[in-house]
Amino acid sequence: EDEDGYFWYCGRSDDMLKVSGAWVSPIEVEAALVSHPAVLQAAVVGDKDGDALVKPRAFVVLKDAGLASDALAEELKAFVKGRLAPYKYPRWIEFRSELPMTATGKIQRFKLRT
Repeated sequence: EDEDGYFWYCGRSDDMLKVSGAWVSPIEVEAALVSHPAVLQAAVVGDKDGDALVKPRAFVVLKDAGLASDALAEELKAFVKGRLAPYKYPRWIEFRSELPMTATGKIQRFKLRT
C-alpha cells in the first residue's frame, strides 16, 4: 500500500502466498533479505507448517558461504521482521550455494517448492 492508500501488485499471482489471511509477495520478502549486507540472492516460496498453514520459506545465497549458521538465519528473520509486517518474515531459512535459474536469469521457484 502506498501513501495514498493504493495497493500495488508485486509479482505473479501464482507466486503469491496467503499467510495469516493476508497476501504476501515473495518478491517483497526477497528484497528485504537481499538488503542485508551478507545476502547475495534470495528466493521465497510457500511451505506448510505443522498446522498445515502456509508460511514463507527462504532460500538464501550468501556473499560468503562460510557465514552460514543458525545464528545468521535467526538474524535474517529478525532483519525482515524489522522491515516488513511481522507475518511476512520467513519461518525457515535454508542456505544454498546457488538458486535454480532460467537461461534468462529468473529464479525457478517451482524447483524450490516441497
